[in-house]
Order: sequence, then C-alpha cells, then structure tokens
Amino acid sequence: MADVTQRILALLATLQSGRAFSGDELAARLDVSPRTLRRDIDRLRGYGYPVQTQPGPGGHYRLTAGNALPPLVLDDDEAIATLLGLATLAATGSATEGSVDEAATRAYGKVDQYLPKRLRHRATQLRASLETSTSLGPSTSTDDLSTLADSIERRLIVTFDYSGKDGPSSSRRVEPHRQIHHHQRWYLLAWDTRKDEWRLFRIDRITRLQTSTSTYTPRPLPADTAVDYLRQGLNKHRNRVVLTVEAPLLAVADALKHQEAELAALDDRRTKVVLMDTWEWLLLSLAFLNADFTIHEPCDFRTACRAFGARLLDCE
Repeated sequence: MADVTQRILALLATLQSGRAFSGDELAARLDVSPRTLRRDIDRLRGYGYPVQTQPGPGGHYRLTAGNALPPLVLDDDEAIATLLGLATLAATGSATEGSVDEAATRAYGKVDQYLPKRLRHRATQLRASLETSTSLGPSTSTDDLSTLADSIERRLIVTFDYSGKDGPSSSRRVEPHRQIHHHQRWYLLAWDTRKDEWRLFRIDRITRLQTSTSTYTPRPLPADTAVDYLRQGLNKHRNRVVLTVEAPLLAVADALKHQEAELAALDDRRTKVVLMDTWEWLLLSLAFLNADFTIHEPCDFRTACRAFGARLLDCE
C-alpha cells in the first residue's frame, strides 16, 4: 500500500506542474507499466482530481480545473519555496487590510498547518531562523488585482477613479490588457478609450474600480511585452550609458543591484556596463565602489561628471 501511495503522490505532483504528458512519458517517469498508469489515473479521478484524457495520436493526460479544490501536493522543496515566497511578499507593504502583502502575512501563518508531519519541523526551523528586511511599497488590493485579472480574461472594459502623481483624481474608462509587478509596484497596462492611447496606471492609485458589460477586441501590445513598455516609460528621461569600471563583475553587480544593467567581465578586474540612467544617479551608485571608471557614451555625461568633480575639488 505504501508503494501505491507514493506512486499516486508522485503522479499527482507531476500532473500539478500544469503541462500535458503522454502516457509513455508518464509511465517512464514513474517507472510503471501503461496498465498500472491507467489504474493510477482512475484512482486520482476517484479522489476528486479532474484528470483529462486526450486519446489517439498526440494523446495526453492533463490535470484540469475542477469545481472543488482537492488537496494540494507539494514536494519538500516546493513547500519551503512557498513559505519563503510568502515571507518575502509579506515584507513589501504596510499590511493594509485587504492588500496582497496582508494576505501573504495571513497565508504565511497558515500554510504549515497543511504540510505533512515530516515538513512541519523544517517549517518551524525556517520561521525561527528567518528575518526578512522590509522593502516597503504601496499596498495593493487583492480584490482590485482579481477584478482586473477577470476583466482581462473576459475582455471587459473597466472604469475607475485614478489619482495621478500630480493633480486631482480623474475618471477613466479603459480596456485592461496586462498587470505588471515591477520594483515593488503593481501597474495596469490599458487602452484609455477617452484619450485613445495606451496608458500605464499604478494599481494602488485606483479607486472605485467597476467592471462594465461592454467587451473589447484585444489590441497588439505597444511593445514586445508589457514589461518592456513599462521600462520605456520609466526610462523616458534617462540616457543609454556605456562605461568601463575598474572593478570585478560581482562588485559592480552589487553596487548596481537596484538598476537594470547589462554587465560583462572584460577580465578579472574590469567590467563593462550598459544601462539606462541619469549621470547623477549613476555617480551615486558608483561612489560606493571606490573604483575608477571610464564613460564611453554619452559625451555629455563625461562633461557633467568632470564639472561635478571640479566643484568637489573647490570645496573647502
């Protein structure tokens, strides 16, 4: 019986990856015969797991969504990764009621209740040993994220009030296309039907979100990905910078850990850097390295840095 139980759990863990598997692939992974595999699939269905079968050439087995939520099976590494992920997410906001970070805090306190006995001690050890530094960002409503996800899937136009960085709140009517998580912020990429253009909205600044019954036809994204479009907007007032830093790659990577930079080791002591930045922020980051550097482009960055260095030399 123990062998059957272990085999069923292994089968379930494999199917819960979300992809489709051929019968031969599953039988090989589990080291069982096709007949045993079919019996185990029938057992899973008997336990309430909706396993879909596609017969014939190109046939497969796939675990689909059902009306009920059967027990989730995680292996040891997945369970620990889940706890670590919840702990990290819980440290990113102010725990406002109904926010993502507050929900993560509650889930972090519950998930180990459902772990097998062999893992509960490891979870307790993890809690006792773990401290997570706070990296505060604005709290974002789980209801808003869920509502927008549903609207994107069903292609429904939404309306909301939006508080911009500057100025009063305004009413918006948009076609929602993507939600983006970037640098502790949640964004919505949407087509603004009144302004007739693509816009990015901070979801924490959205209030009175409502879904309409009007549908829309999906539009091609304005960039390869929604993240690319967001980066273009964030980098709008920045320049492409190419420089060589007289320091090892790992040291440079640590100094630029909060920036999206392309790094390449030229040798053990020199690193090529390509990034989007302003010269002021670039100098601030490089100041922590205590290393020489050469700015190859743009030229006006070299001029600005020389002028700043001259001002420093004039200080008494």
